Amino acid sequence: KMQETLPPSYSQNLINPFVVPGMKKVNIDSNLKADFSFDNYVEGESNKFASTVAKSIAKRPGATAFNPLFLYGGYGVGKTHLGHAIGLEVKNAFPDKVVLYLSSEKFIQQFVSAAKAHKQTEFANFYQMVDVLIIDDIQFLSGKKSTQDSFFHIFDYLHQNGKQIILTSDKAPVDILDIQDRIVSRFKWGLSAEIKSPDFDTRRKIIVDKLSRDGIVLTEDMLDFLASEVKTNVRELIGVINSVIAYSTIYKSDLSLELLKETINKIAANQKKVINIPYIQDVVCEYFGIQREQLLSKTRKREIALPRQLAMYFAKEFTNATFTKIGEEMGGKDHSTVMYACDTIKDVSKIDKELKKYVKELTEKIKQ
Repeated sequence: KMQETLPPSYSQNLINPFVVPGMKKVNIDSNLKADFSFDNYVEGESNKFASTVAKSIAKRPGATAFNPLFLYGGYGVGKTHLGHAIGLEVKNAFPDKVVLYLSSEKFIQQFVSAAKAHKQTEFANFYQMVDVLIIDDIQFLSGKKSTQDSFFHIFDYLHQNGKQIILTSDKAPVDILDIQDRIVSRFKWGLSAEIKSPDFDTRRKIIVDKLSRDGIVLTEDMLDFLASEVKTNVRELIGVINSVIAYSTIYKSDLSLELLKETINKIAANQKKVINIPYIQDVVCEYFGIQREQLLSKTRKREIALPRQLAMYFAKEFTNATFTKIGEEMGGKDHSTVMYACDTIKDVSKIDKELKKYVKELTEKIKQ
C-alpha cells in the first residue's frame, strides 16, 4: 500500500497546486488530456451505461442525481478516459467553471505536504474552489486515515454547494478496504457505474475508429482477427493497434492477414502477459456470468461460492500472492478461507467431472 509520506524532492511549502503564476485571478490548470474526449470514446455494451450517464453529467454538472459519479472496473477499461471526457465537455460548455483532474496519489502527496507545513486549512480552501473535481484511483486512500478525514470534509463542502464529484476505482465502493464507512456511504449518494472489459463488437469498433484516424483500412477478416486476439482491456488493444500502424508505416506495405498474424505473434513474444488477481476475477466472472460484487460478497449460494473458490484457487496458482493477500482482494476474506478453497478445488476436481471441466476451461481462458 502507498505510504502517507512524500518523496524527498517534494516541496515542503504548500502552494495552490496547478495554479498558473502571474495571474491576478486564480487560474487552475485542469490537467485534462485533449485526446480523452467523448468524440474519441468508443461506446459498446461494456461501457454504454457509464458513457450515457457521463454525458448527462457534462451537460448539467452538479445538477443531476449522479453526484458523485463513481466509475469502477478493471485496469485499462476506459475509466480515466471517461473522467477526462466529462471535464473537457464541462470546460467547453462552461468556460468559467473550475475543473480539476488528479490522481489520488497526488491528492495524498499534497495533503501530507500541507499537514507538515500546518496548512491543512489552505489545502481544503483550494479544493473548495473547484466546481468539478475528478479523482482517479480513489481506492488508494485506503488506510490513509488523516487524508480520508480531509477528503471527507472537502467532499461534503463540494456536494452541499452543488459541485460535481467524479471518482474512479478498480473496485466497487463496498469492496474498498480500510475506507471509513462515512466515506463509503457518500460514494453511494450518487451513482456507481461499472465499466467492463470490452466485448468483441466493442473491440472491433475501437480498432476501426483508431485505424481510420491514421488512414489505415483493413479487411473484414483482419478486423475480426485483431478483435479476437486482444481480449483483456482497451489499453492493451490500443498498444497492439499502434504496433500495427508502426509496422505498416515502417515497411510501407499493405497489411495482409498473414503479416498481421506475424506482427501479433512478435508482440506476444515480446510482451509477457501480466496475470493478476483482478484479471483472474474478471475471467471467472465472465465465465460464470456473474458480477464482481457478487464474487466478492459474503453470500454462500453455490452459484457464487463456487466461482469465488475457483478465483481464489487460480489466484494462488497464477500469482505470487499470499493467502492473506488473496483474501484481502477477494472481499476481505480470512486467509484460512482461501487455503480451504484452494485445497477443495484441488482435491474435488480430481473426482468431479464438472469441476474438472471448469478448471480446465478457466485455465485456458486465463492463459489466453
